[in-house]
Amino acid sequence: MASVTRLIEDSLRLTVTARKSAVDRPWKRKFLGFTLTSRGAKLKVADKAIDKVKDRVREQTRRTRGHRLAGIVAELRETLLGWKAYFGVAEVLSPLRELDKWIRRRLRCYQWKQWGRAGYRELCKRGVSVREARNTSKSAYGPWRLSNTPALAQAMPVQYFSSLGLPSLAA
Repeated sequence: MASVTRLIEDSLRLTVTARKSAVDRPWKRKFLGFTLTSRGAKLKVADKAIDKVKDRVREQTRRTRGHRLAGIVAELRETLLGWKAYFGVAEVLSPLRELDKWIRRRLRCYQWKQWGRAGYRELCKRGVSVREARNTSKSAYGPWRLSNTPALAQAMPVQYFSSLGLPSLAA
């Protein structure tokens, strides 16, 4: 660290802040929300950046907000498009695919909570079998657990969220 600091300060005439600087393997460090993979040196979104966008999505999709799903998706669209514009250069897409799945699950949970007791009728209206709709609506599990069921995935597939304007981060 001392030799690198000396090189930067003497030859480049830049100031090195010791508490912000470190010498380490590239995949162990993050820079502007990105990190590198250990094999192949591909650009990847840092875990901390993903955690921050998840916190923002949690804030916007609280189940007790009382807004229509289309309004929630419109708010999310602004956030996600800005995030995608910045992190769109990432080469490792698997964390972004997982984030897409997680966001859709949050929205299914939000919608299921809004349907309330009408959930059975809504599932049947969207083409879910009577048996699946009954099992899902009478389940003792909470909205988060039910948001991952095949019935809700069939009632609200990826195309449903695309039609509402939800952008895909991994596309």
